[in-house]
Amino acid sequence: MPPKHPPQSSYRNGVGSVALVTGIVALVFAFVPIVGDLVTIPTGIVAVIFGWLGFGRVEKGIASNHREALTGIALGTAALFVVFLVFVATHSPGG
Repeated sequence: MPPKHPPQSSYRNGVGSVALVTGIVALVFAFVPIVGDLVTIPTGIVAVIFGWLGFGRVEKGIASNHREALTGIALGTAALFVVFLVFVATHSPGG
């Protein structure tokens, strides 16, 4: 008798997972001075873009991780917002 293999998932969840991981990295590095800006901006942008791509895959039925994709979008956006606030606070004429 041949060995039974578990059924393979046909979902492609990689993009949403990448969005989540890069969103977490972006938010963590958003609070690190100097080096944080160099890491947060690219990873935040990647998190937002991959989150939208992942969410689009969920709507098409290709993926099943809509929570990961939305969380990646939210974390990436929050990280970019923190960097923006820090930039405005440090580069304002009165500050």
